This record gives sequence, C-alpha cells and structure tokens, in this order.
Amino acid sequence: MSATYRFAIAPSGFKESLSAQDAAQAIAEGLLRVVPDAEVDLIPLVDGGEGTARALAAATGGRLVHRTETGPVGEPVDTHFALLGGPAHGPRTAVVEMAAVAGLSLVPPDRRDPMVTTTYGVGGLIRAALDAGAHRILVGCGDSGTSDGGAGALQALGARLLDAEGRELARGGGELRRLARIDTSGLDPRLSEAEMLVACNPYNVLCGPQGVARVFGPQKGATPGQVEELSLALDHWAGVLARDVRPRLCGVSGAAPPDSLRHGPGTGASGGLGAGLAALGASLLPRFEVLLDHLDLDARLARADLVITAEGALDRQTPRGKVPSEVARRAKLHGRPVLALAGTIGDGAQQVRASGVDAYSGILPAPVGLAEALSRGGEFLTDASERALRMVLIGIGLTSTGTTVSRTAAPGEALAPTG
Repeated sequence: MSATYRFAIAPSGFKESLSAQDAAQAIAEGLLRVVPDAEVDLIPLVDGGEGTARALAAATGGRLVHRTETGPVGEPVDTHFALLGGPAHGPRTAVVEMAAVAGLSLVPPDRRDPMVTTTYGVGGLIRAALDAGAHRILVGCGDSGTSDGGAGALQALGARLLDAEGRELARGGGELRRLARIDTSGLDPRLSEAEMLVACNPYNVLCGPQGVARVFGPQKGATPGQVEELSLALDHWAGVLARDVRPRLCGVSGAAPPDSLRHGPGTGASGGLGAGLAALGASLLPRFEVLLDHLDLDARLARADLVITAEGALDRQTPRGKVPSEVARRAKLHGRPVLALAGTIGDGAQQVRASGVDAYSGILPAPVGLAEALSRGGEFLTDASERALRMVLIGIGLTSTGTTVSRTAAPGEALAPTG
C-alpha cells in the first residue's frame, strides 16, 4: 500500500526577489519532483512587510482598496490597504501595510537616503482606512525604506511639526533635530476612537546602541555620519513626542515618560514608525501574535510530516523575530521536524537550531552576482528544495520510486508517512 507525505510549506518572502506566495510555490515544485503524490499545504507567511495586506485579505475573504498616496521619496505611488472579511458583528478591520507605500523597494537605489525618505503615505493610508469606516486598524511593519520615526505619518494625519521659529519642518528623519514642538490641534479626531494595533518585531527599538538608525540605517543608504545624525534626531523626536502628543491622545496627566518611546519593544519598527504610532495610542504587539491567527497556522503545522520554511537571509537576526524561527517554534510544539532554506547563509545562522530548526541550507548552487540571484530566485529555490528533500529521504533510509514512498515508518518516527 502506497503512502503519501504531507508537507507544510511556510516561507516568508525573499526581499526584492520573491513574494511569500511565489516562494511557497517554488518550494512545492521542488518537493513534488521527488514525491509527486505528496500533499503540500502552502502557507505563505507575512511578517508585516511586503504582501501582508494582500495575504490577509485573501485569507479572510476580504478585499484590497487601491489608492494613490505619497511614496517614500515624496512622489505619488499606487498602493493599497485591505479591508478584512470575517464575522459581521466584529469591528470593521483594515490592514495598512507600510511597505506598500513606504517600503525599500519603492526607493530607487540611487535615491536611498534615510535622511529624507518619509512615512507620509502611511498616514495617508490610515486616514483612508478611517474614511472606509474601519474601527480597528492593523499596521504591518517591515521592509521599510524610511527612518523618520513615523513623523511623516503624523504629518499626514494632521500634526504640524514646527521649528523654533514656528515654521513647519520638511519631511524626513534628518529634519527632526530642528523640531521644537508638535501642534496636535489638527490631528484627525477619529484616531482617539479607533483601535490601532501595530504588528512589529519587538526586538527593534528606537534609540540606543541597538537603535533603529544604527542597526538598519546602513541598509537604507545611510553613511556612518548620517547614522549618528539620525540617532540623535530620533532621540530628540522621542522626547518631543512624549511631551506634546502622547498626553493628548492617551489622556494621561502631564508628559509621558520619553524612555518608553525610546527603548520600548517595537518602537524602532520600520525606521521608528512604531514610536510615532505608539504616541498616537497604538498598541505595539509582536507581529506574529497579530497576524498569524488569521491563517490557522498551528493546526496546519500539526498535520504535517515535514515543515519547510524559508527566507532571504538566515543569520544571527533570524532568531530575533523572523519567520523561520517562529515557524520552527510552533512546529516543535507538535513535534514536527523543520527544514529551513535561505538565499544566503550569514554569520550566526547556526543559532536558528535553538529555535527548533533541525537543518538549514542555502539555495545557491554556485557563487552568482546579486542581480542574477534575485532574478533567478524561484528557479534556485525550486532546485534547492528538490536537493534538500532527496537528502532527507536518503538520510532517514527511505527510497522513492518516483511516484510513491514505500517504506512504513515506525510509530512516532519523524517524517512518518500518512495514507
């Protein structure tokens, strides 16, 4: 009697190469080359970055609302937010994906300057979601091209950022050193009535040695000198936010402690957007806690014989709130083996084993240039998935006939076939 394997394929996207959906399809193609009758459950995962709104709209029977808003370099971009489906009695929920309007992929390589890029479009999408009747707004943070502390978003929502002469600041994080006060009289009053949940990486903080300017500024084009300028600017921004904005929105007496905006978990999300939205009363929550419940992930992992996850880079940052570690953690609650694939294997990649990853592998068959790696990502991921599964089958002493897997596993054995 033939037996069929069940594979749960739960990758994130590969930045500037593959969406999470494309990555899942590529992995499935490679696995089915080895075991054509396998059952594959595609679970493309979102971490708040690119594809979040589209994925959650599809998962809940919702829809995308298309808009034109201000992009990260100040020019109009075509973007969207999602209105989720679900129980009619629940609050109308919108998903604003910051990467769709202020993501790094929207910043041309020759214009990557986090001193001037802006989150203004994020505020525009939040306002549009309020216009659509949303009473709960989920803001997905990830894949950002900005480092303005959320200042642009507040400007779009009606706040005026003023210098010592009472003149409005230009957009961008580099301007925040000149900030003297924030005029909140024009803030959209609906902000105090709506619930805002920010799905973010709690390891990212706004200020300090591990502040967002120092950790992520160079990835967004900051020079060493700009990193230091942004660090000082964001520290100053946190203090003014705590003094001028948070008391009004949160109904507290006197100024709020600025350290909660400087060092609180998630305040550094998306170049400090977390801090800006927290000052407006948003709750900063671990992204998977906010997003994955819509996908029934735990039950789907529990049904699998092998879980395959993937991301663009596997390194020391992966255990700090990235998709492969979260997938592995949840899979291990059900005793499932986990294989991780990655575009690149970086320093500290071995640390993912502590999260529950049993084995990991890079997808490149040989050294290639970055442009080729990005353009052929799907092909490389498919071939790597095939190679990895063949090694898994050899390693556990199984043989494949090309159509079925014929060996019966012992009770409780990892990767036990079902049928």
